[in-house]
Amino acid sequence: MAMSKSLIIVESPTKARTLGRFLGEDFQIEASMGHIRDLPKSKIGVEVEKNFEPTYIIPTDKRKTVEHLKDLTAKAANIILATDPDREGEAIAWHLSEIIREQKKDGKDFQRIVFHEITKEAVEQALTSPRSIDQALVDAQQARRVLDRLVGYKLSPILWFKVKKGLSAGRVQSVAVRLIVDREREIDVFKPVEYWSIDALFKKGKDEFEAALTEKDGKKLSINNQKDAAEVVKGLEGAEYKVNNVTQKELKKSSYPPFTTSTLTQTAANRLRFTSKKTMKLAQDLYEEGLITYHRTDSVNLAQIALTQTRKYVEKNIGKEYLPDKARIFKTTSKSAQEAHEAIRPTQADKVPDSLKNDLDRDHLRLYELIWQRMVASQMREAIYDQIALDIKGNAYTFRANGAMIKFAGWLKIYGREEGDQLDERFVPLLKIGDSVDLKALRPNQHFTEPPPRYTEASLIKALEEKGIGRPSTYAPIISTIQDRNYVELLERKFKPTPLGTAVTDFLVKNFAQEVDYQFTAEMEDKLDQVAEGKEKWQEMIRAFWQPFEKHLEVVAEKAARVKVEAETVDEMCPEGHQLVIRYGRFGKFLACEKFPDHKFTKTFEEKVDALCPESGDPVVIKRTKRGRPFFGCSGYPKCKWMSWTKPETTPPVDEVTAPAAEA
Repeated sequence: MAMSKSLIIVESPTKARTLGRFLGEDFQIEASMGHIRDLPKSKIGVEVEKNFEPTYIIPTDKRKTVEHLKDLTAKAANIILATDPDREGEAIAWHLSEIIREQKKDGKDFQRIVFHEITKEAVEQALTSPRSIDQALVDAQQARRVLDRLVGYKLSPILWFKVKKGLSAGRVQSVAVRLIVDREREIDVFKPVEYWSIDALFKKGKDEFEAALTEKDGKKLSINNQKDAAEVVKGLEGAEYKVNNVTQKELKKSSYPPFTTSTLTQTAANRLRFTSKKTMKLAQDLYEEGLITYHRTDSVNLAQIALTQTRKYVEKNIGKEYLPDKARIFKTTSKSAQEAHEAIRPTQADKVPDSLKNDLDRDHLRLYELIWQRMVASQMREAIYDQIALDIKGNAYTFRANGAMIKFAGWLKIYGREEGDQLDERFVPLLKIGDSVDLKALRPNQHFTEPPPRYTEASLIKALEEKGIGRPSTYAPIISTIQDRNYVELLERKFKPTPLGTAVTDFLVKNFAQEVDYQFTAEMEDKLDQVAEGKEKWQEMIRAFWQPFEKHLEVVAEKAARVKVEAETVDEMCPEGHQLVIRYGRFGKFLACEKFPDHKFTKTFEEKVDALCPESGDPVVIKRTKRGRPFFGCSGYPKCKWMSWTKPETTPPVDEVTAPAAEA
């Protein structure tokens, strides 16, 4: 490399290639392949007595890369570190500078540049304003790494001794498992309560519409059982139904802000059925290809150039009537949003998804389309609904019919409605007070109150964010880790704790109540943020946690009772007549003899679900691929070979009470 060239070091070859498209021959761009130093795996790697000094090593698989970078830096006239714009990226830049500094006597030769999108304009702007490494961000990353290493390496041996050999504990992961265990306990103790609703089908001219019974004699009506429902139906015999009240209004619904890491992973889970791990991997690829801005962020801020480009696109390609008078500015509510200063958005508003069909595979394109739609929709006018509410009285009873019809699609034209949107679009005719309507049918419906739902990936990330646990870069690793350790399992896309996860959680809650407390964990995150902002020294923060924790470890190791993990049994025996139990392996559940390891009999585990095969009518079971991915299959296999990734839906018949003859 000629002396006149500047060396730019980034994390990945993809990012290097993207930069190479628009930087000239004055630059040589190389990839570090992620972190080049780390704590050792074989020991704790933290000198507690030396102010918690970390002992970093160069992993074996990174030694060639490091030597190559050293050779290049020895020849380079200028060294530019262009790693990602967050704590992790800052730490990688710091490790690079530490490793290769010996090749340069003058530390000023190291420059740090930061950009939130890999575009020609953003990178050229960054090159004009280099800075030094932000030591506060590095310290925050080191503090998290050291804190998690201390907890993991000191707590795991206690779990080995008190619960089960081979276990490992994580500071934030343990709290995430506790959320799932606590929710399962709520479900277990939940007592369903019966209640009934009565819907009516009315007709006026050619129009038919539905209404729900809400009041009797002007007071809210509760129907607790079938007897009460029958009395209501009887009380409506011979009734004449007239409109008692009409409410008509216009409702405006604003668009959502552009994505943060949390909302992107949640929406991708709901709309695209992507895991958080998959979403983040795809987003990383899109970012490194220069298609989206940095994807680890909890900010909804938007750059002025992005607002201008998006508004131009809306006006030119969607229609001026869809463009608000001025740009929509969203306020970031997360108090920790300080690392990445912009939301996730396309780097070019006019780069429509269709234009990338030949460049991206299906999943990358679907995620890009979601991000593009969300950004464009965020700068469009509100959707406008015409809302009509009719109160219809019959004898002493009042029914309410609510209707909402789109008057102007606004941002919904691009983005559509979210799953779980509460606004119910249905037709209700605009009638007048005193108008008579005909009753076609009454439908008494039995219901039972339902327990809180198990967490999905989306709702778990939302809960972690709401409680202040974890940060954008940690959500996907948390979810992957608790599954890899067999503390939780996914059933129909919902998390259920395993017996092992429950046992470990109970042990930690009993013996380390503070460390797995939601509020305490959130406060630790806040302290890490304080370190990142330069308001607190990381060693002092670690020491305040470590000193009482170390003493507590000794007490628990000596006095805590052992915990037995109760194995789940099935109604089946092994060939030698012993009970089969459910065990967890690398690829999920399997059946094994209770006498393991003396008896090594194993069998595939098939779990029944509340559904029938749409082809044979036999019960549906959960099966697993060779790599452990669950799918639904017919229990009658191989006679019936039906299978699906999604559970078949069964809709129970609806009982209808025919309208009394007097109303026909």
